[in-house]
Amino acid sequence: MRAALYCAVILSEVKNLNTLRFAQGDKRVCGSHSIFPGGIPMRAIIMAGGEGTRLRPVLPDLPKPMAPLLGLPLMQRIIELLRWNGVTDIRVTLRYLPEKIADYFGDGAKFGVRLSYQIEDKPLGTAGSVRACADFYGGRDFLVVSGDAACDFDLKALMECHKRHKNAATIALYEYADPLRYGLVLTDSRGDVRSFIEKPAWDRVVTDRVNTGIYMLSPAAMELVPEHSRFDFAKDLFPLLLKRGEALMGLPMEGYWTDIGTPAAYYQCNLDALHGKLLLYGEARDLLDDNVKEYRRTPNRRNRVSISCRDRAHLMRLLSESLMEAGADFSNGLTLRTEAGLVKVRPADGHSAVVVESESPELRERVAALARELNQ
Repeated sequence: MRAALYCAVILSEVKNLNTLRFAQGDKRVCGSHSIFPGGIPMRAIIMAGGEGTRLRPVLPDLPKPMAPLLGLPLMQRIIELLRWNGVTDIRVTLRYLPEKIADYFGDGAKFGVRLSYQIEDKPLGTAGSVRACADFYGGRDFLVVSGDAACDFDLKALMECHKRHKNAATIALYEYADPLRYGLVLTDSRGDVRSFIEKPAWDRVVTDRVNTGIYMLSPAAMELVPEHSRFDFAKDLFPLLLKRGEALMGLPMEGYWTDIGTPAAYYQCNLDALHGKLLLYGEARDLLDDNVKEYRRTPNRRNRVSISCRDRAHLMRLLSESLMEAGADFSNGLTLRTEAGLVKVRPADGHSAVVVESESPELRERVAALARELNQ
């Protein structure tokens, strides 16, 4: 039924209606297609104190953020992602072998950013270590990124969601099929957080959306973190915000994310980057598959949405059948021209997903919504 509604909306554009009539529901719902309209927060904190104990058999004497990802440290990949999202002023929290990170990155100039460091002399927890950076974030909202995970998110979507709703905190969420190693975050239909479940057994799993360790935070939220004391975001601060009734939202993100905390996860992440599932920013890698290199050259990735699926060819058939009446052209893949612009739909290279591309954010999201509905 809903798929028919999405098709009808797309078809209405082709029939020269002046506006799209689409039931969007509650306007508080955040979508990862949002474009940050300016005022991008230019400060971020990378939590890079992880020891990587489980990685020591394959990466001895290296802090976890220095684990190589296709030849470059994971933290360098994170910095490249932040730069791509417009963030260049970065504080790094350090604890385990801090000199190996500080000596490699220095002041950040050769990486196109400004780096400063906060070195813990005792464990302060995730929130406690960030609270120690109050002189850095001051009175402005700021971004926090875990140095333990690889991702290719459009972080501007998280920034825009946080700013629009004036949240105390906004958590980047990711749908994970095997979520037992992570903290689960249950939200309502508007995106408001209702419950946290930390690393549950299967009998306590109520959602597949996990906490990625990427947050937008307000200074007011950080005032609740005691100074010089151990305090965590997931275990302490977020449940406290929830109990106080503060504005706390979770935003499901499109793209790739994984914690590299085990040897298997670390090796798989490198393979995923090699095959194009994880998009890397910065210098090109000669190791990449040829089709992935061509995909990486495509400009303006914000014009693209990727929908993961079990069978990309099957989903392409369903989309083709659905968009036939709207006048889709199949001479070179699936292309649809409307008053709002041109949209192209194609299977992803190297992994099971369908990619929707259009310069029109409205049209792109409507076709992506149709793809998600047909994929259920």
